[in-house]
Amino acid sequence: MARVPFGLFLLLVFCAAAHAASPHPWNAGAQRLDVRDPLSGQRIPAVAFYPTLARSRPTAIGEYRLNVAVNAPAAKGRFPLLAISHGNSGNPLAHRDLLLSLARNGFVVIGLLHPGDNPSDQSRQGALSNLYGRPLQVSASISAALADPHLSDLIDAQRIGVIGYSAGGETALILAGARPRPERLRKYCRERPDDEDACSANGELRADRPDLAPRADPRVGALLLLAPLSLMFGNDDLAAVTVPVMLYTGDRDQVLDPARNASALLRKLPRQPEYHVLQGAGHFVFMTPCSADEDAETPELCEDAIGVDRQAIHRSLNGEAARFFASQLRVNPLQASWR
Repeated sequence: MARVPFGLFLLLVFCAAAHAASPHPWNAGAQRLDVRDPLSGQRIPAVAFYPTLARSRPTAIGEYRLNVAVNAPAAKGRFPLLAISHGNSGNPLAHRDLLLSLARNGFVVIGLLHPGDNPSDQSRQGALSNLYGRPLQVSASISAALADPHLSDLIDAQRIGVIGYSAGGETALILAGARPRPERLRKYCRERPDDEDACSANGELRADRPDLAPRADPRVGALLLLAPLSLMFGNDDLAAVTVPVMLYTGDRDQVLDPARNASALLRKLPRQPEYHVLQGAGHFVFMTPCSADEDAETPELCEDAIGVDRQAIHRSLNGEAARFFASQLRVNPLQASWR
C-alpha cells in the first residue's frame, strides 16, 4: 500500500473535517430561467437555484439579497427538480431560505412569479385564467428547466416535485390530478361571507378564459403543501392525487381556516399525507424569517404570536422538506408518456 506524505495526510484530514462540519454539502448557484406564460406568450420572471461548489456571495435578486453563486458551474451529478408556486399576490423569494436550503442539499429548484398574481400585478386574481393558468405556468417552468442548456444535464427528469404555499397549494394539487369545482367556493362564501380573502367576489370566478380546464402534469411525483388553499376540492375531486404529500399548517392560520383547508385535505386525500401542525402559528409563518427592515415595513407578514419561533420552525421545515423529497420522489411510469 502506497504511503501518503504526512503533510498531505493532514491536509486531507482537515478538508474532510471541514466538509463534515459544513451544514450543507454544496453552495447554492442561481441563474435566470427563460419561461414563457402559456396563456400570453410573455416571459415569466423565473430563477433556478442549483447545487454548486463555487463560492456564494450576497447578491441582489429582485428586492432581496441572497447568498448565491450567480451562473456558477453546477456540481457534478443528477439532481431532483422542484418548483414552487407562491400564494396570491406573492413572490417565490418570500420562501428564499427554503429554496436555498434545498439547492444546498442537492435539488434544482425553480422559483417563478405567477403573471397577474404577484405584488405588482393582480389582474388575474379571482379569474379562471389564474386558477387554471397557474398550473400551466409551473409545467412550463419545469419544461424550461429540462430544456435549459446549463441545467438539462444536471436534472434527474424522473424525480420532480412541487411545493405549494397558500393558493400555490391549490395549484400543486391540480398538477397532481385534482379537479377544482368552483361551485364549492360559491357555497362556502354563502356560508362564510365574512371571509374577505376567499370571498371578495362572493365566490364567483371571472370567466375570462372559459377555454381553460384543469391540467395535471404526470411528471410531478410528490407535493409539499404549506397552509394550502383547498376549498374547491371534495373527496371525489382529489381521487387522482395519489402521489406522496407532506402537509403543513398552523393551527392559528388567520387567512385560511385550517378546518376547511389543510385539515380537510387530511381527511379527503386518497393517500394519507405526512401531516405537521404548528402550534400557535399563523398563515405567514411559512415565509422566510424577516430582516429588521422587512419587519418594520410589513409587520403583518413578519410578526408571529408569542411563543412561536419562526427561525426554529424554518430550520426544521427546511430539513424535513429535503428529507421528504429525497425519500419520496420515485420514478413515475406516466412520465415516459409526457411530451
